[in-house]
Amino acid sequence: MFSPPHDAQSTVLPLVHGSPQSTDGPRIPFYADEIAQEPHRAYREMRRRYGALVPVELAPGVPATLVVGYHTAVRILNDPEHFPADSRIWQRDIPRDCPVLPLLEWRPSAVRNSGSVHARYRQATVAGVGGVDLFSIHSRVERIAVPLINAFCATGSAELIGQYAFPLTFALLNDILGCPAEIGQRAAAGMAAMVEGTGADAGEGGATLEQAMADLVNLKRSNPGQDIVTRMVQDPANLDDEEMMHNVLSFYGAGIEPLQNLIVNALRLILTDERFAGGILGGSLSTRDAVDEVLFTDPPVANYAVSFPRQPVLIDGVWLPAHQPVMISLAACNNDPAIDTGAYTDNRAHLAWSIGAHTCPAKEVAYLVAQESIDQLLDALPELRLAVPAEELTWRSGPFQRALTALPVKFPESAPLTI
Repeated sequence: MFSPPHDAQSTVLPLVHGSPQSTDGPRIPFYADEIAQEPHRAYREMRRRYGALVPVELAPGVPATLVVGYHTAVRILNDPEHFPADSRIWQRDIPRDCPVLPLLEWRPSAVRNSGSVHARYRQATVAGVGGVDLFSIHSRVERIAVPLINAFCATGSAELIGQYAFPLTFALLNDILGCPAEIGQRAAAGMAAMVEGTGADAGEGGATLEQAMADLVNLKRSNPGQDIVTRMVQDPANLDDEEMMHNVLSFYGAGIEPLQNLIVNALRLILTDERFAGGILGGSLSTRDAVDEVLFTDPPVANYAVSFPRQPVLIDGVWLPAHQPVMISLAACNNDPAIDTGAYTDNRAHLAWSIGAHTCPAKEVAYLVAQESIDQLLDALPELRLAVPAEELTWRSGPFQRALTALPVKFPESAPLTI
């Protein structure tokens, strides 16, 4: 269960006023496993005690401010001048084995830059994504999903993360990037180590991922194709090898774990909520409704959109210190009582894709892939059910993602599919 700092009061506290230097009070250990297991309870407690801006530690000895208020988050995300993404000054004092460093350290990529530099990197990224034929997503997903389903459909049971969601998103991302399987496997292993945040292993994972991306860029310069990386290489932004490597790397950061977890979290909702559980065999709510709701209630990237103010900033009566992370809790802000109406169908007011200059450039592709992946599975196995009680499902630890450890299911044994 989430516990506030030992000297926090049970009543609502006034917002902290004063200088940025008065930030040495108790901080919530945001890396604690109990927060990962019951995040929404934790967000409610944080908001009750601190308002929209919460003092946290992302890792032991790594202070940050967590934004849990929707309107405050919108102001910050739309103000890159005061809240830039550049982390170079911050990381000077961060140990190399810090578990959150690989996901927050500066890179020559769109995600960690602002202004004209960010615009140049984003131009190449948008050009790469813009060439993806959205009408091809159905056939691409089907081509990957059917063999995966056939591998377990006759057994009557499966674990949908390892046997379906991960290999599907992994193969689909490699397909649209133009990445051969061997390079993609190294990229996936590196990204998994980074997201899990296990000390030195996270740093090694980052190095593995970077080398895989460098190999992919070199391949596309010599052997271009009809894919995202080729279009980025050929874009007039003229990114060099290092810039290309880091910007392509961002696709793996955003395209494997988050997309996999969007699929899994939506499947969990469908299988555990009566509004959707009946929908497998003809209920009133659709896969699209489930994806929309999950993007509000359990977005796969629960906390990110990190910025580093260049100078102390006063916001909502609180001084935020310079060069200290300000992280948006996308999940908490989406569920802020100030804006949460409980109506999620066709409601895109959530922050799951972020907003402003750093809005996810591939959200249309990701949305279609998630919907098609779920539909392929449920069309093939319409009597799919959880293999364990819903309360026995557990969540992975870590401050960034909202991800189940496993999603075991059962269903009547079925004959293999054909395309």
